[in-house]
Order: sequence, then structure tokens, then C-alpha cells
Amino acid sequence: MTEPIFLQGICKDYLWGGNRLREEYGKQSDADKIAESWELACHKDGSSILKSGPDAGKTLREYLDAHGPAFLGTNCAGCTTVPVLIKLIDAKQDLSIQVHPDDAYAMRTEGEPGKTEMWYIVDAAPGAALYYGLNRTVTKEEFAQRIEAQTLPEILNRVEVKPGELYFIPSGTLHAIGAGILLAEIQQNSNTTYRVYDYGRRGADGKLRPLHIEKALDVTNLSPVPPTTQYPAVQVPGGSVRKLESCRYFASDVVTVSEEVRFTAEPDSFHHLLVLEGEGTLETPSGSAPLKKGDSVLLPAGLGQYSVRGSGCRYVLTYAAQPLSEQQ
Repeated sequence: MTEPIFLQGICKDYLWGGNRLREEYGKQSDADKIAESWELACHKDGSSILKSGPDAGKTLREYLDAHGPAFLGTNCAGCTTVPVLIKLIDAKQDLSIQVHPDDAYAMRTEGEPGKTEMWYIVDAAPGAALYYGLNRTVTKEEFAQRIEAQTLPEILNRVEVKPGELYFIPSGTLHAIGAGILLAEIQQNSNTTYRVYDYGRRGADGKLRPLHIEKALDVTNLSPVPPTTQYPAVQVPGGSVRKLESCRYFASDVVTVSEEVRFTAEPDSFHHLLVLEGEGTLETPSGSAPLKKGDSVLLPAGLGQYSVRGSGCRYVLTYAAQPLSEQQ
């Protein structure tokens, strides 16, 4: 496959979500709210749908099963699925305080990889904040006691956020997205979450949403995590590139187009573009296609040189920067 693949996201209607993804990003769902849109997903809990090409209408899982993983690139040669999951998240209310396990624990207990992730803040209401690890080192005993006494927020690192900030969240880090934040999340291809504290909320069935205290006690890092590095934008011909973070699982940059920027999808990795702002035109060896806010495009590894032109277009570019497998 040497053509770009436009993808339709899978929408999730969790109780804390709003409707900005529908109203501002064109996401479609029959549900009353759209909390998340899984823009690049090949998971048992949701798989993106191809919108273009001869396989339009198939899920990304079906496409991979039919064509094999070569389109992911040589860095993903050991993978049996797309190793990253990319979302847009609209938090109208606070999310639960939660933690994700590392690979070893998750594979042993859940049968899937762990979950290291990062958040790029697209928009935030004044005073909006998130929880990002602990504000001091605690013992496992104190951690357990505070969960039971419902005083856990007192030892969490609360951070007010601004658009354009990045938060890198290694597995084992307690975290929660606060109300009024819209963000792009790049993560391992995993949906394993251990909920620790949920403000006493009830699900659609009227029951308290389940907590996962024992597993959280097993996997949580009980020391503060270092602040995420905020890299500056670097000017390139036709725009700028700002590194977000590069780890063993994924690498992402924010690309801002002022005229036309050029990149190359080498044989080592796919490129994924998630358009956050503006409009543009994608030029590839197979032709041109319009880009608009909310578009999700997968460029197969080995596609070659491509460009995006259009003043004011901004997108997140994600790729596999080093060899990996979904079980790393």
C-alpha cells in the first residue's frame, strides 16, 4: 500500500465526556456525548475504520489481517497489531484518579501490554488542572490508608495546564485529567486501567463504578515523577516542528505549517497525522488530498516523500522511532 489511509475514529461515550469532539472536530456518534475518539486504534475494544482506498469500510484490524504488518515498517516487524493508540479526549468533568501497569504486570494479569502514554494539551479552560504523580514520596501503607479514607488527592501533584503543554506519563504514574481539558493522547496499544478514586460516581447502571485497589497497590510508583521536558519549536522550511517526546514505544512531534513542510515516510516506520487546527493539502506520490481539523491519516512505511501545505494547519505526527513489539 503506497497511498495514505484516511481513518474514522471510534467514539466512546464515557460519563465524564462533553461534545466538543462532535461540534469542533466533526466526530459522529449516536450517543449523547463523545468523551473520546480513538483516531488510530487496532484494539479489541475499538478499531479505526478505513475511509479511503479499496479497503474503505473495513476496520484497521481487518486491514492488518488481510495485508499483514508491512505497512507499519521494519521497526514494527515483531508486532501483530498497531503498537500505538491515539485519541482525542474531551473532559467536561474530572476523570477518575487511575494508574496503568507496566508491560510485565499487564501481560501476566491482563494479557496485553502495559500503558505508557503522553498528553498534549490542545485546549484548557482557565484554571483547569490535572493530577500528575505524587507531590511527595509515600509508603504503600499510607497510600492504602489514603485510598480508604478518600484523602488521596491531598498527596497528588496537581498542575494547572495551558494549551501546548505536554505531560509524559510512564506506566505506574497516578494521574487524572481534570474538567475543562481537551487533549490528544498518544499511548501504548492497551486499554488496561486501574481506577483508584472516582468521586463516588455511578455508571449508567446506577451502580458505583468499580475500583481496582489491590492491583493499583501492586503497580503504583510511590515517588514523584520528574516534570516533562517542554521542547521548543524548531523552524524548518515552510513551518516548524516541536518535539513532544520519544520513548521506546512511540515518538511524536507537533508540526505547524506556514507554507509547506516536507517529510519522508521511510521503510522503518509508518507516519500518523492527527490534524488539530486549520486546513491544508496532503501531497503524496499517489496524489493530493484535502486535510481538515479532526482528520486522522495513516501513511504506510515506505510511502516516500510527502508534504503538507496550508497556512495555519497544525497536526501531531506520530511514528515508531525504534524497533519494538506490542509486548515490550
